[in-house]
Amino acid sequence: MHLTRTTILRDFQLRQPSDYASESLSRTKHLSGQNLRQAAVLVAFVERSTGLNVIFTKRAAHLKHHPGQVSFPGGKCERWDTSVYATAIREATEEIGLTQQQVELIGCLPALKTVSRFSVTPVVAFASPHYQVTMDPNEVAEVFEVPADYLLHPRNLHHATFVLKNARHRVFAIPYQRHFIWGATAQIVHALQQQINAQAYHSET
Repeated sequence: MHLTRTTILRDFQLRQPSDYASESLSRTKHLSGQNLRQAAVLVAFVERSTGLNVIFTKRAAHLKHHPGQVSFPGGKCERWDTSVYATAIREATEEIGLTQQQVELIGCLPALKTVSRFSVTPVVAFASPHYQVTMDPNEVAEVFEVPADYLLHPRNLHHATFVLKNARHRVFAIPYQRHFIWGATAQIVHALQQQINAQAYHSET
């Protein structure tokens, strides 16, 4: 299957947003929503000549939360942000130079609680293929793109289940070239796979 702009739009417009795997939420189910900081990330698809790509960043090594990890552009909501969409775009502008004029919003996935006590809303969008990366080295060590056909194919998403304090936990990971996508970012990718017609991959012969 080859993912296209039409595929993405259709599956967001015609289907309810997919939730996260229940066993991947067990580590955070004790967290109260009132005690969590609100945050948003931008899941940006880019149309290239080879197909759709998705933008990722590698977080700077000195950051307090998730240093050195692969993530989507994003961060915590500020009081002047009018919505999670505004937060995601502002953070993408600050971190990698992707401006509001270069972003076409599609929708969002449900908020995800993280062990770092954030409630993160993934905002899904198309980004202009003409965007120029301008990194903030205080936030980002690297910007790279992953082909959507690779990212959203179930065979490339690895998972493991373990038991901790009598509860089953499920973790996800996606290796791509020299990068390793895991944690909350991989949870979001799993939800995207459910949303964007991942079942079609299973019917491939």
